Amino acid sequence: MNDPMTIRRLYGRRSGHKLREGQEALLAALLPAVAVPERGPVDSRILFGDRRPLHFEIGFGSGEHLAFRADLLPDHGFIGAEPFLNGVVGALAHIRDRRLANVRLHMGDALEVLERMPDEALSFVYLLHPDPWPKARHAKRRMINDGPLDLIAAKLKPGGELRLGTDDPVYCRWSMMVMSRRRDFEWLAERSRDFLARPGGWPETRYEAKARRKGHEIWYFRYGRV
Repeated sequence: MNDPMTIRRLYGRRSGHKLREGQEALLAALLPAVAVPERGPVDSRILFGDRRPLHFEIGFGSGEHLAFRADLLPDHGFIGAEPFLNGVVGALAHIRDRRLANVRLHMGDALEVLERMPDEALSFVYLLHPDPWPKARHAKRRMINDGPLDLIAAKLKPGGELRLGTDDPVYCRWSMMVMSRRRDFEWLAERSRDFLARPGGWPETRYEAKARRKGHEIWYFRYGRV
C-alpha cells in the first residue's frame, strides 16, 4: 500500500466569510456533540453505540448531500470530513434543522480519520466535486491517486461503493485513467452513458446546480470494491 501520509498537508482555504453571531453559537454548541473523537479508533460502536452500516463523505461542502443521505437512511451512520469552516457550519445547520442523530463531523483531514477506522468498516465513500487541482504540477494533491485510493479500498467492505462526482473535464479524464488501472475497484456502469446520469439517491447539491447553470457537464461515477 502506498503511504497516505505523503499527502498529509491540506491545501486550499480553511475559512471564507466571517461567521455571523448565530453561526458562531451553532458551531460552539453543536460541533462538540457531533464531532469525531480527536484520537483513538473510530467505528460505529464508538460513534453511534451500535453496529450499523457506515458512510463516509470526503469534503462535504455545505453538507447538502450528507444530510440528504442521512435523512434517507436513518439506521445508517454517516461521517463527514471537511476542512472548510464555513462548510462545517452549513452541515451543522442541516443536522440541527433535520434533527439528524446519525451524523458525525470532522473539521480537518479525511484521511486522518480513515486511518483510524477498522478495515472493511465502510459501506459507502463519497467524493463529490473535489478540488481538481488542474495544473499538472499539482496532480499529486488530487484525492483520486493511488495513495488515498489504497486507504479507501482498505476501509470499504467487499461490495462497498465509492461514488465520485465532478464537473471538471481534467479531473474526469484523470479519474478514469487512475481508476481503470486499479484491480480493487470495478466501474459499476451498465451502459456507456451511465456516467452522465445522476443515480437514484444522489441529490443535486448547490455546487452542482451552480456548475450546471454555468453550462458545465456533470459526470457521475460509481465504483464497487472488488
